[in-house]
Amino acid sequence: MTTPSDWITVGALADGFAPEAFILPNLADLNGKTFTLYFANGWQIEHRFDAATLHWNAADGHSSGSAAYRATSVRPGLYLVDFIKHEAGQAWSISLVLDTATSSFTAVIGSMPSREHTEQGLYSRALAGKALTSVEVQFLQGSLNQPWQAGHCPHAPTQELTGLRNLYRYSPSEVYEHIYLNDQFYSWQCLKGVEQGLCDTDRCHYYKIADQLYLFVWREKIIPTLGLVLIDLQQHRSDGKIFGYAGASFDALSNFPVSSYCQVLNRTEYPDA
Repeated sequence: MTTPSDWITVGALADGFAPEAFILPNLADLNGKTFTLYFANGWQIEHRFDAATLHWNAADGHSSGSAAYRATSVRPGLYLVDFIKHEAGQAWSISLVLDTATSSFTAVIGSMPSREHTEQGLYSRALAGKALTSVEVQFLQGSLNQPWQAGHCPHAPTQELTGLRNLYRYSPSEVYEHIYLNDQFYSWQCLKGVEQGLCDTDRCHYYKIADQLYLFVWREKIIPTLGLVLIDLQQHRSDGKIFGYAGASFDALSNFPVSSYCQVLNRTEYPDA
């Protein structure tokens, strides 16, 4: 019989994942490159990469800045770029899936709730018709280095992971299992590591990026957490990040990389209703 663990902060989770983590290297080949992102909503933002810093500038002049970034690639011509954008007293998690093969991108923009929103009970949120998680996320798409045209981005919501049971080894000491239940929820459990004994079912989002390559995003409700990974079922690898408050004081953020070796345990096929 396992002994349930205590829930821990995202900062403590980062400390647990760090030793001998199977992290993909931060790519140097974006250094000196510039991508102009034409969003389907009309935004046009130039992104210029130095060796360690990303600079962005909106065509309307209303948004510009710079931040340290992490860039990885699970397949040739595909980049996952992640950084934190500070603007108007708010910190935003920005993750860009830059697909040079199709000249398109998907942007995932997330934010953490305030202490007040975090301390709202799940019961009151449920009765008010709110999502149980107070972590916010939005998905925006567009084209790279050319004006947007409808249908240009092939990344699309998918149900192809539904029924899949997948094992993720993030380090020799951190092992998790995911069960993808439907197009809105998945279940996870920690089999080995700092959260061993913990499990939950959380809100999630799935996008198909290419054949057997998926963008998976989840939002946890107990400890405010935004997770994002690219899952490559061909290479049996995943790469992404986990974002949240570093501690219980809500005054610092943790945004740490997670990469894994993954394997399919089984797939449940549901009969037609």
